[in-house]
Amino acid sequence: MNLRFTKMHGAGNDFVIIDLVRQSATLSPNQIRRIANRQRGIGCDQVLLVEAPDEPDADFRYRIFNPDGSEAGQCGNGARCFARFVKEQNLSWKRELRVLAPGGPMTIKTDEDGLITANLGCPIFSPEHIPMTAEHEQIEYTLLLGGKEVRFGAISMGNPHAIIRVDNVKTAPVAELGAAMQADPNFPDRVNVGFMEIVNSGEIRLRVFERGAGETQACGSGACAAVVHGIRMGELDNKVTVYLPGGKLKVSWMENNAPVWLGGPTATIFEGSIRLRNR
Repeated sequence: MNLRFTKMHGAGNDFVIIDLVRQSATLSPNQIRRIANRQRGIGCDQVLLVEAPDEPDADFRYRIFNPDGSEAGQCGNGARCFARFVKEQNLSWKRELRVLAPGGPMTIKTDEDGLITANLGCPIFSPEHIPMTAEHEQIEYTLLLGGKEVRFGAISMGNPHAIIRVDNVKTAPVAELGAAMQADPNFPDRVNVGFMEIVNSGEIRLRVFERGAGETQACGSGACAAVVHGIRMGELDNKVTVYLPGGKLKVSWMENNAPVWLGGPTATIFEGSIRLRNR
């Protein structure tokens, strides 16, 4: 099987996007892993599928797969690359798209200057819907890992996030602590772990250890979760610039029942085709 693809990135968070509107395929976890493999495939943080919608008021269906073949619920940078892709491929010229994502419907807007912002919906704080094991909802939780107490915020942005406040993201134990939290039974669906350094009330630095991918250059939903947590802690403004290893993103949240908006750069890197075994 030959598949056409496009490689894109948003602030260094890179994706392989596959158009399943104009070509047909059903991809297995093994095939997803082959595509995402940086040595034997194309290489990416996530594989994104563009599909025709099965609801009349939606423009597209959007699916997200991690490099280990598991399906993800949300990806903010992926959604913004998705919008750029459908415009560049002449699949849609709408400036506002309604997309069916695994974590729920979302709106993606393109302004006159080409900046793409995604509405990632309202953050979810109830432990059972994150999901995580906890007796009741709190702004901060504690967890004992390796004999040390870890304080963190927990939020779902369509996928689960734990946010840890650190003094310096450069020296944070991202891989070690991120892997330990993901393996903890209190997170039945695993968890994306963000390490947040607050620079001032309008700026943060962030590194994210993602489910099924490890540390990535950027994570849009992770940036949103970190900003929401900082706002709830009373330490951040409603509009924040997030500096990640791959670049910067803009996040805004007006609190209460308002959605979180994510903006930042997107770019197409190259196009090509890949031959996959039929399994």
